[in-house]
Amino acid sequence: MRFENKMENVCPKCGLPKELCVCETISKEAQKIRIYTVQKRFKKVSTIVAGLDEKTICLKDLTKKLKSALACGGTSKNGKIEVQGNHVQKVRELLIKEGFSKESIEY
Repeated sequence: MRFENKMENVCPKCGLPKELCVCETISKEAQKIRIYTVQKRFKKVSTIVAGLDEKTICLKDLTKKLKSALACGGTSKNGKIEVQGNHVQKVRELLIKEGFSKESIEY
């Protein structure tokens, strides 16, 4: 039983303890992220964040952080995050604070 608890605290990708795991940090730096706006019905504007890898990054958590920081609504689906309003610069700054590299974000 103790062996199972130790295995739960180990990352399956790199084999390091979860406290020392760098898999998510490495995946954040290796992605090509594109931020752009789309005009929806009734001339409403939405900001789209595309190019995120769903397997390595939890889109649900990232969407929640963006929505609360920008004080707006939004959703994540099909590997994209959609936030209501024109927030291209703010989203870029927030993604950089989350650990994504500046060079990997284009807008």
